[in-house]
Amino acid sequence: MRQVRIHGRGGQGVVTAAEMLARAGFLAGHEAQAIPSFGSERTGAPVVAYCRFADVPLRTREPVLAPDVVLVQDPTLLAPVQPFSGLARDGLMIVNTTADAPTARAEAGAAHNYATVITVPATTITMSHLGRPKPAAAMLAAYAAASDDITLDAVQRVFRERFPGAVGEANAAAAADAYGYVRAELAGTAGGGGLTAAGTRES
Repeated sequence: MRQVRIHGRGGQGVVTAAEMLARAGFLAGHEAQAIPSFGSERTGAPVVAYCRFADVPLRTREPVLAPDVVLVQDPTLLAPVQPFSGLARDGLMIVNTTADAPTARAEAGAAHNYATVITVPATTITMSHLGRPKPAAAMLAAYAAASDDITLDAVQRVFRERFPGAVGEANAAAAADAYGYVRAELAGTAGGGGLTAAGTRES
């Protein structure tokens, strides 16, 4: 089973991201579930949502306390929310930021953690296509680029289905750009220093 936790702020589409991630996981052949967590629902308040994948029926419904993957849609949450909490030693954290991965790791107070950290300027990418700070599609595409859990095609398909027309196409384009950015980082060809992990570069 793969467990994913998504952190963001109200208005960024965190709950939508979890739902879209579950749908993309289903398209990839997994059993999947999305679990929203509602506290303060005002714009700008911290929000968290969860997603699970498995190849057997999912029966657990509790919040994800020990994630394999963490997506952070707002970098200002790195210190106060401590998104590394419970993350598997060999886990993956993807942060929406223009900063490099060593900076994101330090801001999260997790220099001791050996999880892989990837950064992607998801909001910048999304603004260029959508004109609104809704980074969900770009963040899920970054996840697709960094793992085999979901595919870029699945991410684009679920956003096109959820938002038919121009909005869906803009999200699909943002997803493609974010996917390409992270694949370049993983190949060591992008200049942003957006990847750190045990035994990898920290440029």
